[in-house]
Amino acid sequence: MGCRGKHFLRFFFTKTDRILKRSEFLQLAKFGKKTQNQHFVAIFSPGRFKRTRLGVTVARRVGNATIRNRIKRFNRENFRLNRHIITGYWDINIIAKKKAADLSSKQTFLSLQNIYNRISRSRVH
Repeated sequence: MGCRGKHFLRFFFTKTDRILKRSEFLQLAKFGKKTQNQHFVAIFSPGRFKRTRLGVTVARRVGNATIRNRIKRFNRENFRLNRHIITGYWDINIIAKKKAADLSSKQTFLSLQNIYNRISRSRVH
């Protein structure tokens, strides 16, 4: 009756699912493809690993620390729950625009859904 197994593990968001190193962010910025909507910019390229990884960037100009942390938390949660809709293996950096500060969680999820759909349709892979 426990929640262990393969299906439960795919909803975790571990360190291996994140882009953490500055050099990886810079590499992505230099060689990645870009898509955006009015709230977020996504820079993405084919992943080097057998998993899709996420990096989230929120500049100080977007808002104070509470707002920036909320945006990052919404991004990670949305990715954790919806990574299965992204086809292929990608390294993705989501950059929040200033307008993202005023979004509710539902609006954030819809905006990110739009970004993930564009990435899945991309032919870079």
